Amino acid sequence: MSISPSQQRIHTEQILPRPDRAWIFQLTPPERNTLIATFGGWALDGMDVMAYTFVIPSLITAWHISKGQAGLLASGALLVSAVGGWLAGLLADRFGRARVLQITIAWFAFFTFLSGFTNSFWQLMVTRGLQGLGFGGEWAVGSVLMGEIIRAEHRGKAVGTVQSGWAIGWGVAALFYTLLFSVLPAAIAWRAMFWIGILPALLVFYIRRYVPEPEVYRQTRTTLAQQGKSTHFLEIFTPALLRITLLTSLMAIGAQGGYYAVTTWLPTYLKTARGLSVLNTGAYLGVVIAGAFAGYLTGAYLTDRLGRRRTLILFAVCSLLTVAAYTTLTVGNQVMLVLGFPLGFFASGSFSPMGAFLTELFPTRLRGSGQGFSYNVGRGIGASFPPLVGYLSGRIALGRAIALFALSAYLVMIIAVSLLPETRGKELATE
Repeated sequence: MSISPSQQRIHTEQILPRPDRAWIFQLTPPERNTLIATFGGWALDGMDVMAYTFVIPSLITAWHISKGQAGLLASGALLVSAVGGWLAGLLADRFGRARVLQITIAWFAFFTFLSGFTNSFWQLMVTRGLQGLGFGGEWAVGSVLMGEIIRAEHRGKAVGTVQSGWAIGWGVAALFYTLLFSVLPAAIAWRAMFWIGILPALLVFYIRRYVPEPEVYRQTRTTLAQQGKSTHFLEIFTPALLRITLLTSLMAIGAQGGYYAVTTWLPTYLKTARGLSVLNTGAYLGVVIAGAFAGYLTGAYLTDRLGRRRTLILFAVCSLLTVAAYTTLTVGNQVMLVLGFPLGFFASGSFSPMGAFLTELFPTRLRGSGQGFSYNVGRGIGASFPPLVGYLSGRIALGRAIALFALSAYLVMIIAVSLLPETRGKELATE
């Protein structure tokens, strides 16, 4: 059966991307499906993790736990997630990116759901710790998967867009909080916030059907098998890769340490030191979330436009200046509400270039291990910043303590990024 020229043209347009369209419409089916899956995974991941922040007051009242214990539940899950991120990266190098991504999503969804049935501090500590294993692993594996499937010209935009899913998940959690606590008794509503955490498990079916293993990963595994070679995760500490491993770890420590120091304590600072009642309103939270979402997308675009290093340094410098403004300026409530936008914008946008940058800095055979280790060392050490700020605030003003840790963190990030090579446009090799 012959095909007319017009039919051939339509068939070709369905397969080949059109360069005259926006980048997201240029994606091939595998690229598009992977973007949908990883964006959805990160959004639902964010929903599950941020749900805890909304139920803290109810838990304190119901179980008569202290604020310190509530904070320990948050920090404990964060520390365990650092271990989960590295472990998932190791497994992804051995068993495949898409396969391990499914496991991590199902894992954190199940243990979030199970948290809704807990009846004590220690029970929730266990379930949130186990949830953290999957939470940390989802980002590590999803970022590698997206970075390997997407073309080099769109890698920064795609991986950064996936990162923006966190703001969407945060917003969804806020909406569920408003709905559930409006129609249900508080004793049930907080449990329902965890029960909806089972929803991400549905994404596993989509990934199984539509998301393939990246071609560069499959070719690398085939080449290693033919050569009779194997890899070991400790190779990221050999002389050939040690410098990259150390510098990327410092970069992640700076970004996450600064982020946690600011976002954990700034609301308390503005409420206690500035007396801003607006911090208790949904309007303030909405402004910060909107800023975070815009920052993620802007950082994603600039990653391919300006390059990885310039974008990271730009956002780190602006984050540093924003923190300085928050801790030194004397302004009214309405101005503070508006300034919530740049707070979310720069602190969150700092993460957009990281996934693509880490993907391009580590070789394919060790990408999951290297990326999982570096990013999650940052998460683990960064998790210690909030309690350190709290400890130091007993000796100096809280604003100064926040500024000291946040500014130091962003300076470390700037130095580390300055010492790393630019990788924009790099084609991934089967190495």
